[in-house]
Amino acid sequence: MDLLVLLGVGLLTGTTTVLFGFGGGFATVPVVVWADSALGGDATRVAVATSVVVMVVNAGFATAVTPRRTLAALRGGGPLLLLLAAGGAAGALATRLAPAALTHWAFVAYTAVTLADVLLRPGFLRPRGQAEPSVPPRPLPALVGAPVGAVAAFLGVGGSVMTVPAMRRAGLPMRVAAALANPLTLALSLPAATLHLATATAPALPDGALVGLVDLRAATALLLGALPVIALLRRHPPRIPDRVHAWAYAGLLGVVVAAMALSGP
Repeated sequence: MDLLVLLGVGLLTGTTTVLFGFGGGFATVPVVVWADSALGGDATRVAVATSVVVMVVNAGFATAVTPRRTLAALRGGGPLLLLLAAGGAAGALATRLAPAALTHWAFVAYTAVTLADVLLRPGFLRPRGQAEPSVPPRPLPALVGAPVGAVAAFLGVGGSVMTVPAMRRAGLPMRVAAALANPLTLALSLPAATLHLATATAPALPDGALVGLVDLRAATALLLGALPVIALLRRHPPRIPDRVHAWAYAGLLGVVVAAMALSGP
């Protein structure tokens, strides 16, 4: 039953990767917490690590099939990507050291604050400026790469939680903001995933599926569901009105806040 649920959530993460640039974090952390509830307080730590590994694959594949003209906004963004990677490594180390309850409730709090921000602060639900600029603005200043990477990796949420709202307020439509979030997520999650897989000590699951802090069984099931959906939606992107797309992003945040709050330790 767990595997069927994980496959189903994998389908959802593939959809959210393409539509929202999530890479899987918001959807995968709550379901892995549920699937690995036998770990008790360690379930959130394992869920964050597993989510980061899933994000590497999902975000990498989504980036590879994104049109080059869309990715042109990242030209000259090397310093940003390097600082995201450094922050991602720091966030992964913090996940290993922090109490599990802190990671769990920090995830809930950060997601709730993000939801309030996109609903209440102008510029997300109806972005200002050009809706389709000929030369898209750079997603983020380089200096914010380290803190964005650290927070995203620590919570397992991926880069989109910060970058998509920022790009919306720069005037980009949701489909472009979501597409650009994937390479940024890849940059921060790759070093974080490496650290999680190399962790020497980990809690024990009955089926021995953990490598480091990563539940490989859950990650594999999630990816088997996600990757075909990413390929399909990139080839045949859905036509969603921009404002509906933005409201769907906010709605998904609300569902995740509720799910994680109810599964709290």
